[in-house]
Amino acid sequence: MEPGEVEQVVAGLRERGIVAHVHRPGINRVCVRAVRPNGSEALWDTDGAMGLEAQVMANGMLVGFIPTIPGSARFTVEQTVAAIAGADYDRTSYTP
Repeated sequence: MEPGEVEQVVAGLRERGIVAHVHRPGINRVCVRAVRPNGSEALWDTDGAMGLEAQVMANGMLVGFIPTIPGSARFTVEQTVAAIAGADYDRTSYTP
């Protein structure tokens, strides 16, 4: 995702009551950080590759992974927000 798109996704998630932030994991890289009520967090689209996927982290350790969502390379901002909001982090999958 581009920086402007990440900001729009974060705003959309916040409107849904999801604690989300723009996260900068490295130089010229930006992703969505969604904080879960249990204290874990999901880092969405950190690798810059086409498509939407997430690493689920707890206490700085990788505890799960949501694989690339089919067709997500062409998602609108609204579809991206819905995908992140609808992800089942416990099963590490996507439910449309």
